[in-house]
Amino acid sequence: MTKINSKSNALSQPLKLPCGAVLMNRLAKASMTEGLGDSMNRATERHVKAYGRWARGGAGLLLTGNVQTDRRHLDRAGNIAIDGNDGLESLRAMARAGTSACNHLWMQINHPGRQTPASINPTPLAPSAIPLAAVEQGCGSPVAMTEAQILDVIKRFAHVATVARETGFTGVQVHAAHGYLLSQFLSPLSNARTDAWGGSLENRARLLIEIVAAVRKAVGSDFPVAVKLNSSDFQKSGFADDESMQVVRWLSDASLDLIEISGGNYEQPQMIGRGESQLAAASRTGSVYESTRLREAYFLDYAKRIRPTTNLPLMITGGFRSATGMRAALESGVLDVIGLARPLCADLDACAKLIAGTVEEIPSPERMLKLDRATLGPDSSDIELKMMQSYGPVSWCYLQILRMGEGLEPDLTLTALEALAGYDASERAAIAALQRN
Repeated sequence: MTKINSKSNALSQPLKLPCGAVLMNRLAKASMTEGLGDSMNRATERHVKAYGRWARGGAGLLLTGNVQTDRRHLDRAGNIAIDGNDGLESLRAMARAGTSACNHLWMQINHPGRQTPASINPTPLAPSAIPLAAVEQGCGSPVAMTEAQILDVIKRFAHVATVARETGFTGVQVHAAHGYLLSQFLSPLSNARTDAWGGSLENRARLLIEIVAAVRKAVGSDFPVAVKLNSSDFQKSGFADDESMQVVRWLSDASLDLIEISGGNYEQPQMIGRGESQLAAASRTGSVYESTRLREAYFLDYAKRIRPTTNLPLMITGGFRSATGMRAALESGVLDVIGLARPLCADLDACAKLIAGTVEEIPSPERMLKLDRATLGPDSSDIELKMMQSYGPVSWCYLQILRMGEGLEPDLTLTALEALAGYDASERAAIAALQRN
């Protein structure tokens, strides 16, 4: 790894990965599901426009939204899915656009497992037939996988990685966080198997470890391979941080190039809502700096604990908003890459501005939007308020990505309620188009 020179802007320093590839700076556009795929789940011209624009925004690394390994299992109707060899030219066009500024573009590879909406698959595959407790998520009733189906998933991840390299992407990331299939195998709350794929942590981590090995074999030793891993599920008796640290130790021996730390799942969505109550409390006291500090501590404390256990480059996504906080985290040696997501839906050039030193704080959609009861009306329920506060900013970002796919800049006048309604309408249309095929 390239050491940070504290006398210069830490954000602009290159990072040499274990495979030999070099990131031109320490900022990454983290993965955000785009919903820009066509009704056959192929990449489109909208991906070309969106990733071409993000490439011009200054990040050294762009991570795609989750590309699914099986078209029968999606987290949204508009996902890209690669379970054959069609749509390769559109992927090549996307890769050319997404690397047009000498930056990296890595394909995030995923399988949602039981977090597949019932409208897409009413009986999705999962480690065990344990449904999500959060019935409002609208996911299907999971079916426990056979050994043959588990082995097929390993082959599918390797196949997608091969396609990524062949079509011009410069790396891949295996998604093992946020309650998707590999995260489900890791958690005892969703994995009750009694065979070699369940029980002990070693068995629960087996699918992830074998997928990483298969992907590395498929793409060769000189191609970046990363993993996105939960620090914790944030659920009692779930995948906890001590187990996560052990998995990181195993991954450190797996020829990886980077580990991204995140957390949560559909039932406990820390990746989209953790710290909101803290932020609100800090904002009410007028402590903007305190609210920023709280955000930037999302997963930083965990990274401090895990740093002594691995020499792999670490990336954290979640909450970073100030240039000062980002530089301090990098200069401390705790992490090597700063992942940014929502801010890059509000200011597409935020990374370039941070590197140039022209801004101290970047946009925070959850601050920009009015997420109080007055927005909903005096008769609104606490549940409605919570839903708006949690999913309003997410929907807002999704609609901005849809605008990018049309070649448009962000619409900062969009409200949370408009975003929720617009997102619902676009998803309904995408599901209807998918079902027609």
